[in-house]
Amino acid sequence: MYTVIDIETTGGQARSHRVVEIAIVTLDEARIIDSWFTLINPGKFISPFITSLTGITNETVADAPTFEEVADVILERTEGKIFVAHNVNFDYGFVKNEFHDLGIKFERKKLCTVRLSRKIFPGFASYNLGALTSNLGIVIDHRHRALGDAMATARVLELLIRNDKKGFISHSLKRNSKEAILPPNLDKRVYEDLPEKPGVYYFHNARGKVVYVGKAKNIKSRIAGHFTGETPKCKRLFHQNIHDISYELTGNELIALLEESREIRRLWPEYNRTQKITTKNHGVYLYRDRNGYDRFAIAKTLQGAKPVASFRTFNECRNYLYDLVKEHHLCAKLSGLQKSPGACFDHKLGLCDGACAGEVPAEAYNERVHQALETLHEEKKTMAIVGHGRNGDERSVVLVEDGAYLGHGFVEADFAPRTVDDIKERIHAYPDNQDIQKIINGYLKQSNGDQIIYF
Repeated sequence: MYTVIDIETTGGQARSHRVVEIAIVTLDEARIIDSWFTLINPGKFISPFITSLTGITNETVADAPTFEEVADVILERTEGKIFVAHNVNFDYGFVKNEFHDLGIKFERKKLCTVRLSRKIFPGFASYNLGALTSNLGIVIDHRHRALGDAMATARVLELLIRNDKKGFISHSLKRNSKEAILPPNLDKRVYEDLPEKPGVYYFHNARGKVVYVGKAKNIKSRIAGHFTGETPKCKRLFHQNIHDISYELTGNELIALLEESREIRRLWPEYNRTQKITTKNHGVYLYRDRNGYDRFAIAKTLQGAKPVASFRTFNECRNYLYDLVKEHHLCAKLSGLQKSPGACFDHKLGLCDGACAGEVPAEAYNERVHQALETLHEEKKTMAIVGHGRNGDERSVVLVEDGAYLGHGFVEADFAPRTVDDIKERIHAYPDNQDIQKIINGYLKQSNGDQIIYF
């Protein structure tokens, strides 16, 4: 027997929102035999958006029972039956979470009418409930209310059962089937063909646009985790927007981490949050002016540029330079910290010996600058991190010169570089930034079995 469930909620995430209405329609094989529904007092505010969509107001549910008060009815009506819904993981996730808050474990077999409809009634332009029922000649009474949508979904299920000539329903109910956890618009074959190897993966929407980029040691296992966990990324809209998955193998985790970071900046996917916040990295750069003085400047990091130090923000760069100037008695103006037509302000206070006014020879001042850089570079090494390739005939290589990341690529398994230039010719140059530095430094602290070649 089947129970078709539809709920209305205060929002889209099960962990932070609550059920405000639930309907359960019971089917015996392909025949509706019973229905039940109730409003539920969620114990929290119902927003104007939800009210405009459903017609349910805070006043409407004021005298309604709580979920706890109807929990026994829901348990009894679903016991031993298959939990069916249109985009089942959304409704199931909310109901399961409500029971979890009551200290009750809720476990039922699941069926998704979106996924089944794509298999049994292929070729429709859309499989949302409104479009699907219209194509099937089913009229929805009271759209966006639990009982109206549940009855419409039940009638869809009746047609699915009667037209399931290839046994899609029985296959979906098998324990090892992933049908119940996959996004409603994703072809199961796409998931089944995923490799169990390190790499970067991409979620695409209906137009083919990348909406999320991730990395994994095991692509298939990591992607399955997206669909089973009740994290913010597993919300309803995210799942509905996943229509396809592509991937690139990287051979090892470090290359996957670097590629993920680079691709997020290149594609700016809708559902990637963390690294999108930190894309404007800044660097401290060294240059020589026309009078022969070595000077510092702050600028955004760009591909091919090689800062002496990189930071997440402009202010972090300034703070770093202030400390460098103070420790090594450098000029604030020549270090990009002050602007004035003549000598710097510190010179007037006796804190600068006058390089900005030409009172210190360029050679003597530059020696202090390079002494400062030497202390900085004591911790900055030049090295190649060599790891597993995408197959047995190649290896990956990440190049770091004087602490700055230059890029990465793949070389033959027997490649034996003698100089840094040997590696530069074989890699793709990519820009350095604070996030890349964090990835490399964090990776080096682990015991990964990679070969480190120092130059």
